[in-house]
Amino acid sequence: MKETEKQVTYTPCNHQLTNVNVWTPDSQWLVYDVRPSGASFTGQTIERVNIETCEVEVVYQAEPESFVGVVTVSPTEPVRYVFIHSPEKPDAEWHYDFHHRRGVIVTEPDRAKAVTLDAMDITPPFTPGALRGGSHVHVFSHDGDFLSFTYNDHLMHERGAEFDQRNVGVAVTLHPVRVDKQHPREYDGSHFCVLVSQTVAHPQPGSDEISRAYEEGWVGQEGYINADGFRQRRALAFIGDVRSEDDSKIPEVFIVDLPQEPEAYTQAGLAPLAGTPDTLPSPPHSVRQRRLTYTADRRFPGIATSPRHWLRSSPDGSKIAFLMKDDFGVVQVWLVSPLGGELKQVTDGEFGVQSAFTWSPDGRSLAFVMDGSVALCDVNSGVVTRLTEKQSENHPCSDAVVFSPNGKYIAYMREVDGFIQLFVTGTEMDGWETGEGME
Repeated sequence: MKETEKQVTYTPCNHQLTNVNVWTPDSQWLVYDVRPSGASFTGQTIERVNIETCEVEVVYQAEPESFVGVVTVSPTEPVRYVFIHSPEKPDAEWHYDFHHRRGVIVTEPDRAKAVTLDAMDITPPFTPGALRGGSHVHVFSHDGDFLSFTYNDHLMHERGAEFDQRNVGVAVTLHPVRVDKQHPREYDGSHFCVLVSQTVAHPQPGSDEISRAYEEGWVGQEGYINADGFRQRRALAFIGDVRSEDDSKIPEVFIVDLPQEPEAYTQAGLAPLAGTPDTLPSPPHSVRQRRLTYTADRRFPGIATSPRHWLRSSPDGSKIAFLMKDDFGVVQVWLVSPLGGELKQVTDGEFGVQSAFTWSPDGRSLAFVMDGSVALCDVNSGVVTRLTEKQSENHPCSDAVVFSPNGKYIAYMREVDGFIQLFVTGTEMDGWETGEGME
């Protein structure tokens, strides 16, 4: 049997892919960070590797005492890399944490110039368009004009754990945000940033209120068709934690409809965009949050949180994929419309999905890890095909299984001789044949 995977990195360190947008638009380079482990944010370089030649280039080198990681790429030209950057010159009071980090963008070909994405303003009066904490997992929209991210607030963290709620935000290409710096940790940003999810510290049991918003994904390459037959151009799906009638936590699928025009993000809703000393920043006026799933009555309620995964929409925006246990406790792929309604189960077998997943560019397939292999699932039939040989040990990692923009490759990670290395497998490539179907 021919080789079904190709190793593309070989250096004695760990190579970490993000869960989406890790390919350059030409499908030739993979971007990644280098860190001791997935949970240890102490890498100092953002790198990329050519999948044909295995040539490695350093995209960004952090200064001493600074760390970088979780890189994604713009789907459009010019090629832009966005990643997390830790605080410079950390000390006992201000060091890397959920609420102490920011996004940074590097644009080809000038890699020496790194631009801070999200401004920081933690002293009142707060600046609209600036944040007051840490952003994470920045992902460009399909047109490259917006970015999504998850967020934790420094001021709410100071108030106490119950107020430190994770939220979803967007960065809008509108104008740079300048901050009247009254604190040494404040800085300017290149984009106008707002939160778009709405959370509360104590959700009412049985309601649609949520205490946490996370694992978001853009809906459709051009949004989706709404209930009135019109196209909603921008939307994000995410997981939100509700409380059931018996007050147990249940993760459910939510969506936020977003305005198309950048200027709309400057218009405050019911509360200030930038927040107050006692409240989180609030979504703009025209942002609408809706709940899509209701799973409390299932045998295994809630969206699966293990394996960790991010909600991913089909390219046409008509289907949002997520993981959830079936009635036998096996993690399967499910779909829900951005309009809500009946849930559709895609996979159905003894082997559960073991990883995050991505859609093929044509919207026909999903790629994920199952039974120790990278696998391809036909969304319409649910048939799963094994693309790589089953690994009883050192099987593909659960963090990332990512289709290339041209649909010909799938990137993933696997441990080799004690280090996480990057691999690709093919869907239609000459010289690589796919594996056998799941049995």
